[in-house]
Amino acid sequence: MRSRIHTEKRKFIESVEAKDTESAEGSFAEFAKLIDSAANKGVYPRNTAARKKSRLHRMLNSLQGE
Repeated sequence: MRSRIHTEKRKFIESVEAKDTESAEGSFAEFAKLIDSAANKGVYPRNTAARKKSRLHRMLNSLQGE
């Protein structure tokens, strides 16, 4: 589970660096789904999952603001 989350996070960051908004939105949605699932299963504490989502969402918003 953690490996899938790290992979999706890496894909998201690559999309943001390439300024590919479409791909970044899709990657973020998949990341959010995986991190929520992991938090429900106890892989990550809820606050940790929320913090990870928040940080990536801020990156997505900065990309859309350009």
